[in-house]
Amino acid sequence: MENKKSNFWNSPLTASFIKTDEVKLPEMLFGYFIGPFGAMLSSGIFTSMLQQYFTDVLKLNLGFLTGLQIVSTFLIVAANLIVGQLIERTKVLAGKARPWILLSALTMSIGSVLMFIVPFQGAARMVWIAIAYNLYYAVAYPIYNTANATLIPVSTRDSKKRSSLASLTNVAGLGVMGAGSMVFPILVSFALKENQHLWFVAMLAVAIFTALTAFLQFKFTRERVTEEGMGSSSASESHTRETASLKQQLKAVTSEKWWWITILFYLCFHWAGAMKNSSMAYFCKWVIDNSFFGSADAWGASQSLLAIMGAVPMAVAAVFVVPLSNKFSKRKVVIVGALVGVIGGLIAGFSGSNIVGIAIGVAVKCLGSAPACYLILAMLADVIDHIEYTSGIRTDGLTMSIYSSLMVAATPICNAILSAILGAAGYDQTAVVGEITQPAGVQAAISTSYIWVETIGFGICAVLIFLWTVEKNLPAEQASIRERKAINN
Repeated sequence: MENKKSNFWNSPLTASFIKTDEVKLPEMLFGYFIGPFGAMLSSGIFTSMLQQYFTDVLKLNLGFLTGLQIVSTFLIVAANLIVGQLIERTKVLAGKARPWILLSALTMSIGSVLMFIVPFQGAARMVWIAIAYNLYYAVAYPIYNTANATLIPVSTRDSKKRSSLASLTNVAGLGVMGAGSMVFPILVSFALKENQHLWFVAMLAVAIFTALTAFLQFKFTRERVTEEGMGSSSASESHTRETASLKQQLKAVTSEKWWWITILFYLCFHWAGAMKNSSMAYFCKWVIDNSFFGSADAWGASQSLLAIMGAVPMAVAAVFVVPLSNKFSKRKVVIVGALVGVIGGLIAGFSGSNIVGIAIGVAVKCLGSAPACYLILAMLADVIDHIEYTSGIRTDGLTMSIYSSLMVAATPICNAILSAILGAAGYDQTAVVGEITQPAGVQAAISTSYIWVETIGFGICAVLIFLWTVEKNLPAEQASIRERKAINN
C-alpha cells in the first residue's frame, strides 16, 4: 500500500471538500454549476464569436479556415478517445475523472488565450492559428470536457440526483453560451471591434477566471461510484483492480441499442444547434432588419436580444425539467420538448427578417430544447448503468469520450461547413454593415443554417427518443449491480 503521507492525492491541496455520501447543495453549486461555467466560458465565446474573429478581425482566408477545421476534427476525435481511455485507467484516491479536471485548470486557461496573441503575418500567422486552434480544441478542451461529462455517471447512482447534476452542468453550459451570444457580441460591437489587442485582454481575463473555477470544481466534487470499485472510499490501493480493455468496452456499448439511440440523438441535437450558433452573428448582421434598434448596423443588439429570448425560457425551464422528468420520465419530457422546438422553428423560419417574429420563434424553440439540454448527461448515465448490468463493466470513459468528441467536433465541423457555404455563395468579407448588403444567396444560406437545420433536427430527435425506453427497468438493474458489488467486496 502507498504511504498516504506522501500521496499527492491525499494532500490538503488535492483533497476534496466533499465528505458526505449524499449529494448536497455545496457540491451541486460549486462542482456542477460554477465550476463548469467558468471552465467552459471560453468555449461559449468561441462558439458564438471565434468564426467572426477569424474572418472579420484576422481576415483569414475562408478556404484556409475550412481546411483547418476539417483536418482538426480528426485530431479532436482522436484526442477525445485517448482522453477517455486515460480517464478509464486513472486509479488514484481522487478518482478517475477529477484529476483531469485539475489538469484542465492549467490547459484550458492557457488554450483560451493563444489564438489571440498572433505575433505574425501572412503564412506564419496561419501556422500559428492552426497550432493554437488545435492546442485548444484537440488538447485542452477534450481533457476538460470528457472529464466533466464523466463526473455525472460516477458521482452517484441516485438517478434523480444525477438528473439534477446533469441539469446544473448543462445550465452552466447554456449560461456560457448566453454569455458568448449576449454579452460578448455587445462588447465586440461597441468596444473590441477589430482591435486585436483588446480581444487579447478580454480573453486573458476569461483565462484567469477559467483557472480559478476549474480548480473550484475539482475541490467540490466526489466520485462515489468509482469508490465502489475501490472497496472503500479511502482505498488508495484501487490500482490493483483491472480495467476492461478498449475492445471489451467497444463491444459492450456497440451491442446496446439504447446506447446507439442516445448517441445518435445527441449527434443530431447538438450538431444542429452548433450550426445555428456558428451562423448566429452572420444572421444578425445580414438577414435581420436591425432598424428595430434605430440603426442598420446594430447587429450586436439584435444578437443579444435573440440570445436573451432564448436564454429566458431555458432558465425558466430549468426549474421544471427535472421535477417533470422525475414524474413523467425523461423520455416523455424530451419528446414533448422536441416537438415544441419544431413549432418554434417554424415560427422563426416564416418570419423572414422581422426581428419580433424571429425572437418569438427562437424563444419557443429554445424552450423546447431545454429538456434535451438538461437531461442528456443523465440519459447517458442511465445507459451506462444499464450496460454495466448487462455486461458487468463500466464504460464511463469510452462513452463520455465519444460524447465529448461529438460535442467538441461540432463547432469546427459546423464552422467549416459554414465557411464553405459562405465561400460558395459569394460572401463579401469587405462588406460593411449598413453600407453594403450580402447577395441574396448568402442571406438564404445563413437563414437555413440558423433556423431550418435545427428545426429539422428537432423533428428527427423526437423520433429517436420515442424509441428510448431504458428507464423502465433501471431501478431493478441498479439494485442488482449493488448486490453484485457487495458480494465481490
